[in-house]
Amino acid sequence: MKPLVLQPTDVAQWHALVNEAQAACQCNLDESLESYLVFLLMRFAERPDLAGRVMALEFLRAQQETGQITLQLRDVGDQCLLFSGLFPQLAERRLVKVSYFVGIGQAAYDQLASRVDHHSDRLYGRLAEAFVAIMDVLQAMRGLSGEAVLQPLAAAELWADTGSQSALRTLSETTDSLPVSHPLHRKHRH
Repeated sequence: MKPLVLQPTDVAQWHALVNEAQAACQCNLDESLESYLVFLLMRFAERPDLAGRVMALEFLRAQQETGQITLQLRDVGDQCLLFSGLFPQLAERRLVKVSYFVGIGQAAYDQLASRVDHHSDRLYGRLAEAFVAIMDVLQAMRGLSGEAVLQPLAAAELWADTGSQSALRTLSETTDSLPVSHPLHRKHRH
């Protein structure tokens, strides 16, 4: 195990951890996505109440709200990102696939993008587009301890559903048999 190197501030500590995870999964997020991820981790580090939430219900509530919809949709997307990246075992306990969180999170960020991104740098649209890559960075962060993040079946499902490179790496580490091409990229025959 690598020695723990402490940084002078919480921001620097999270930033160093995100950079180490990016190197581990060979994924480089752009500066704005990397910064968003660092501050997301800081914001939710002290939130043990997250695990009890049902994301589909949170997403529906956010869509029905009129006042604080921006914050609620952002929280749904953020929580789905954290669940799929740091706590994919939660999906198994809830009898859903990890891609359940991916789909809801992307939809929340997409909806948010359609409401607010015309005034900004398209941050939420980019979060929706890069959701799987950010999830892969979070899974790599979780895997820095050496423990397996995904079981082989969950990895196969996640790769098939989302194209996750982290899931594909997990598969390659656990079996000699790998799919030839990504199922989402196969042409449909009529």
